[in-house]
Amino acid sequence: MSDESQAALVRAGERRAVEVRAAVPAEYEAVGEIVVEAFSADGQLDAPDAAFYADVLRDVASRASAAEIIVALDDGVVVGGVTFVPHGGPMADIAQDDEAEIRMLGVAPDAQGRGAGTALVRECIARSAGTRRIVLSTQTGAHGAHRLYERLGFRREPARDWAPVPGVDLLCYVLDLGYPAVP
Repeated sequence: MSDESQAALVRAGERRAVEVRAAVPAEYEAVGEIVVEAFSADGQLDAPDAAFYADVLRDVASRASAAEIIVALDDGVVVGGVTFVPHGGPMADIAQDDEAEIRMLGVAPDAQGRGAGTALVRECIARSAGTRRIVLSTQTGAHGAHRLYERLGFRREPARDWAPVPGVDLLCYVLDLGYPAVP
C-alpha cells in the first residue's frame, strides 16, 4: 500500500495505519450504513426528503456500476467509504470535462478524527492522475469536512454552489491538479 493510501491512526498511544482500497461487493452494505450514519450525525439528512437520500446513500451496489467505491478499514473493519467518479458519467453531479468528482464520503462517527477521511480523499487524489481537477459538493453545515478539504488543498468555488432540492444548499470545492486540459 502506498503512502498516499495510508493515514496515521493514534489510539491509546499506538500508531496504526488505515488501509484504503477498492471496496468488494460484500462490503457495500456496511459502506452504505456508515455513510448514512455519518451524514445523519452531522445533520446532513435533516432535510424534508432526507429519507429518500438516505436510501440513495445505502444503495452502494447501484453506484458501483458507474463509479469507484473506495473503503477505509481499521484492523480489517470498514470504517468509511467514498464514491469516486473519475471521468463523469451518471454518478457525476457537477464534474465538467476533464474533472473527477468525489461523492458520498462518510466515516463512522466513532472512527472520525483518526485519519480515515483524509486517507479516502488522498486515495481519490491519487486516482485522479492525468485529470485537470477534482470537484466535490458538501453541505453548508459540514464544517469538519470543509476543514479536511481545505487542509488537503481544495478551495471554494462559489460560482458552482448549487441546491439539488429546496433547502439543501451545497458548496463546491475544487482541487486543481496542474495537468493540462485534455483536448
